[in-house]
Amino acid sequence: MPKMTFIERDGSRREVEAPLGLSVLEIAHRNGVDIEGACEGSLACATCHVIVEGDWFKQLSEPTEDEEDMLDLAFDLQETSRLGCQIIITDELDGLVVKLPSAAR
Repeated sequence: MPKMTFIERDGSRREVEAPLGLSVLEIAHRNGVDIEGACEGSLACATCHVIVEGDWFKQLSEPTEDEEDMLDLAFDLQETSRLGCQIIITDELDGLVVKLPSAAR
């Protein structure tokens, strides 16, 4: 099964199983990672904002205009910021690393 790593706000790393077809938000919730996801993945908030590490960002599909609009509302926005509800795990994303922003709104 694919795996992914969350870098928590305190800098600790948590590697978890990342079932194919699930979003980063769903995986976070299954593993007790502190990502809110207030809209439950319906692309209506920015509370599942994550920062994609390194070269992983280039492997993701382009964000939609709706995702970019929601990201504009995210705290601690970075060049490699994405919404966790919009990143769906595939075989190519086995090993994905995302960092939680310093805070959330």
